[in-house]
Amino acid sequence: MSFALHLSFPIFKSDSLPPKLTRVPFLCNSSSNSNQSYPSKQESQDDSQSQHHQVLLVERYMNGTAKRYILDDEFQLTTFLEDESKSNGFSSKELPWLPDLVKDFVLPAGYPGSVSDDYLEYMLFQFPTNVTGWICHTLVTSSLLKAVGLDYSSATTAAASAAAIRWVSKDGIGAVGRFFIGGRFGNLFDDDPKQWRMYADFIGSAGSIFDLCTPLYPAYFLPLASLGNLTKAVARGLKDPSFRVIQSHFAVSGNLGDVAAKEEVWDVSAQLIGLGLGILVLSTPGLVNSYPVLASTWMTMRLLHLWLRYQSLSVLRFNTINLKRARILVNMHVSSSTVLGCEECNKMENILSWEIFSVPRIVFGVTLSDMLGGDTSGLKVKKLLELYSKEKYILVLNQQPFKDFEVLVSFKDGATSLSMLRSVWQTYWLYKNQSGQENMFDQLQESLKELDHQFDMFLQQLRDVGWDIDSINLKVRKDVFIQDFSMY
Repeated sequence: MSFALHLSFPIFKSDSLPPKLTRVPFLCNSSSNSNQSYPSKQESQDDSQSQHHQVLLVERYMNGTAKRYILDDEFQLTTFLEDESKSNGFSSKELPWLPDLVKDFVLPAGYPGSVSDDYLEYMLFQFPTNVTGWICHTLVTSSLLKAVGLDYSSATTAAASAAAIRWVSKDGIGAVGRFFIGGRFGNLFDDDPKQWRMYADFIGSAGSIFDLCTPLYPAYFLPLASLGNLTKAVARGLKDPSFRVIQSHFAVSGNLGDVAAKEEVWDVSAQLIGLGLGILVLSTPGLVNSYPVLASTWMTMRLLHLWLRYQSLSVLRFNTINLKRARILVNMHVSSSTVLGCEECNKMENILSWEIFSVPRIVFGVTLSDMLGGDTSGLKVKKLLELYSKEKYILVLNQQPFKDFEVLVSFKDGATSLSMLRSVWQTYWLYKNQSGQENMFDQLQESLKELDHQFDMFLQQLRDVGWDIDSINLKVRKDVFIQDFSMY
């Protein structure tokens, strides 16, 4: 007795998402003399059709979903959206049970790979430690209010308790500002600490205006004081992380603790002198009784404070490359094949400028559908993948009509800060050599040739003038990235 069993299994060219799906028949016989069994006609047609469909790339998103771009037999793109968050394996440190929104808010970007192994354990102990500390602060505040005249006798107990609660609530509203800044903007301070330290002073000045208005509207003391506290807490949320980055820049010998301690000495000395001079100003006859004079004196001092802050940040000489300094360095190299030293480049850096207003405009981390602009041609995508097969990014020109020069950049899996710097160099070459008549693919191909030819020389020149190439502070956006399967 003999029988034949025919099985058809899909073979994948990738462990996770196959670029091409084919069926391979397997024949199982119980006897060597049995007749062979072959695939049916319908199976053969299915096999032939599956071989004409190819997954060009997979676009993965931070929320665990993925979009597959499939090239059909008519060279048109078809997309499929999948949820892979449940199928991926997680280690215990990745906290798969924690919602992504909460995880992004309370943990550093790239966790757990971006921090040391003991980070989470430390924070889990630090959190209840801070809770008990603030409970003590609340109790001490009530004692302070009692000391200034709110006696806890039977007649005034309710009033004293209400005053303590209102005062602590003012501090709590201010803490909300720090909570929001730390959770939402925590990944920005490493890139441009000078800018955020300056904006912290601008926001802190706005918070002081609310405090300054309390004598004009004493009935609204609590709302005004709370708004002032909230605004100044936002400023503190910007100031503290920014200054820690600046302190790390100073500590070239790994002596961060010593640098921070000596900075505290400078700060306390300035505080004592400032308090003394402030008391002297307040003791000036007529100043306290004249609100316009007090307000104008404050405004004069505040403007002087902001000017001095700007001057102090302007003298900083970072030898690391962020996006602002990368633009300055690349622009100079593309134009004249030279690079600036650290001092010259830092002097040219505009502390207050925003990336959105920089020229040429670069949009990082865009999706492939945004790049294509509604074009479903699979040949275009295939050509782009072939063109950027050696790069960890894909860059195209925004060809919308009546649009200023703009490039769109999407990062592949494994892209680094160096990949981002290469995309900036290519952008400036295209900007300097743009031609409205030339085909976009021809321009991109020519720019990539120049990139291969000149970029290594650019890096060497940066090293020669003192730039730290090993610490490039260009953050690659991880909310969307591409896995290229076209070469499999």
